[in-house]
Amino acid sequence: MQLTDRVRVNILDALLKPKSVQPNIRQIKKHTGYHKATVKSSLDFLEKEGVLQGYGPKVDFRKLGYKLEVLGLSQVDSAAQKPFEKFLAMIEKDPHIYWVSSVVGSGNWNILTRHIHKDIESYHAEGQKRYRGIPGFYDLVRDTQSFFSVEPVFKNLSRTKSIIELIKAEGKIPKK
Repeated sequence: MQLTDRVRVNILDALLKPKSVQPNIRQIKKHTGYHKATVKSSLDFLEKEGVLQGYGPKVDFRKLGYKLEVLGLSQVDSAAQKPFEKFLAMIEKDPHIYWVSSVVGSGNWNILTRHIHKDIESYHAEGQKRYRGIPGFYDLVRDTQSFFSVEPVFKNLSRTKSIIELIKAEGKIPKK
């Protein structure tokens, strides 16, 4: 068995499909002390309200050979509608990029990207191959800045855990 053989990769991919992973009601009951009907109805409610968007694996991408996480800031001319749409379509097809959003803050940056690569060399090679040769690329993407997240990682909580802790810290939830 290998971490990235066909069987293991297909199983990881299947875990991301809707309804492949369900919460363990008995374990949640054990951790909370709530009746299983309360747990089930609460999960149903949270799903219906769109708070719970699904369940799935949390994978350490570094163990799978992708040692570099990149946060990219770009200044993109989003007013150039057609080139911007083509750019977003290319990003949609790029398996390295898992997050793209607008960003507001100091400076002229307006797009934030998050992606993973095996190393810095593959990051640069992929960027050259996929984007830099596009006619008009430098008119559309005026400037970019990349930040590389490297070891050691000093804190790594899930966003879900963070939001739960923030809600608890607001003091609106009575203690047990």
